[in-house]
Amino acid sequence: MKVRRSERLIDMTRYLLERPHTLVSLTYFAERYESAKSSISEDLTILKKVFQSRGTGILETIPGAAGGARFIPYILKEEAQAFIDEMADKVADKSRVLPGGYVYLSDILGQPDILRQVGRVIATQYLNQKIDAVMTVATKGIPIAQSVATYLNVPFVIVRNDSKITEGSTVSVNYVSGSSERIKKMELSKRSLTEGANVLIVDDFMKGGGTINGMKTLIEEFDANLVGITVFAEAAFTGNRLIDDYTSLLRVTNVNDNDKAIKVVPGNYLEKVFGAEA
Repeated sequence: MKVRRSERLIDMTRYLLERPHTLVSLTYFAERYESAKSSISEDLTILKKVFQSRGTGILETIPGAAGGARFIPYILKEEAQAFIDEMADKVADKSRVLPGGYVYLSDILGQPDILRQVGRVIATQYLNQKIDAVMTVATKGIPIAQSVATYLNVPFVIVRNDSKITEGSTVSVNYVSGSSERIKKMELSKRSLTEGANVLIVDDFMKGGGTINGMKTLIEEFDANLVGITVFAEAAFTGNRLIDDYTSLLRVTNVNDNDKAIKVVPGNYLEKVFGAEA
């Protein structure tokens, strides 16, 4: 049955939003709605303008017999800045201060609306780069990795500190914790990455960078490529940080265990993604 334009636009929007970074052919839409390709092209032009004006994302239209449309989600600078400022205010609560200079984030990163925005913000940074997998370490980074992977439409892989029989054969590396300077071990299933895969590392919190440095070593063991590192929050660190090229949404500049004082400011995300004027 032929579908009216208003109905097509609603269904096409849903379909594209659920399949980011996926090329959908005009033929598919024409058959799905029993409509002419010329009508589908007009629909896509409407969606392209709306997505761009609302800051929803980019709708790429590709001409030719093998062409179609591909939705690439992103976030505008103003919206990203407002979200990061809001997160800084939420995290800067003295009740969140934990021993050792850590900050309690589980409740914040357990809220679906916040996780969706974190994923969208991080995915925006890498919208022009080829990503094959998002990597994180169990357990706090898993929700962030899942959200980012959803927006990039790629798998996410979980590095663990202990073996799980359900993981099968694993590759393991020893790494030095940047904050405690202790030697630890992490593992990843051999089936998780393929040789030459382009990997994005994400995590919730970084101090000395030892855990992330361990994940970098794991990526090298798989003969894969590190594309970037982004964390939700970083802590000011006076020692020798093991990671120097990274992006952070938030920076915790001061944490005092004694009086529970905490100061949080935006990280380097806005500058790295939108330029120095950010």
